[in-house]
Amino acid sequence: MVVTFKSNTFRWDEWVTVDRLMKFTPENLEKQKAMKKLDADNKNIKLGRATQIKPRSSNVPRGKKRKADSVIKEKGAVPSEKLVNLQIPPTLKKQLVDDCEFITHLGKLVKLPRNPNVDEILKNYLDYRSKKDGMVADSLKEILKGIQCYFDKALPVMLLYKSERQQYEDAVGDDTSPSSVYGAEHLLRLFVKLPELLFYANIEEETLLELQQKLVDFLKFLQKNQGLFFLSTYHVAEDVETSTNNQDN
Repeated sequence: MVVTFKSNTFRWDEWVTVDRLMKFTPENLEKQKAMKKLDADNKNIKLGRATQIKPRSSNVPRGKKRKADSVIKEKGAVPSEKLVNLQIPPTLKKQLVDDCEFITHLGKLVKLPRNPNVDEILKNYLDYRSKKDGMVADSLKEILKGIQCYFDKALPVMLLYKSERQQYEDAVGDDTSPSSVYGAEHLLRLFVKLPELLFYANIEEETLLELQQKLVDFLKFLQKNQGLFFLSTYHVAEDVETSTNNQDN
């Protein structure tokens, strides 16, 4: 899928390396672990070489030296100034925190299939922009198609907690797309990953700025419809629904 802005073109499927988008299988998980280990080993080697190099002058201010040392210690960290700035609204940040709490600590799950699902949310946003602007640019249509495509590829690889794996296997078959099963809860997790993922894309600055503006506007749309799109009730594995206000489990 190709998205075009003015004279700039980039491919959504080139946002990240192939290993990040491999299908969730035991074999591919082992490949990912091996790749990550190799990458970590390479970084450790480079780090070791960097620490062996002594500065030619000792006139470096102590504060600046400490700052530089702290940066070196953050192995593999992407410089924050190079990341796309996607400001997630405070209420959606709380949604993410609650989502993590319910799943990882309380043993609850998002009940599937979701209504509305990701496909429907994207269509709702397209309709919203159409009514507000009078027309919808082709670039926006392609962006939404790209989000849908990217969500389908990324969900099983990087958007699920360990306790959600079996649910995914049960809910998504070979002829089913995750975007037709999952909803706003998992879509929001994708936006947390996007700044770092976009860092690896070969996107021109002007194009990236326009994409950033459209993604931020979509987040505002999610916030505006938070009560409609997001669940207020999670359920446990036995399919016994519990209110998000009930933390007995």
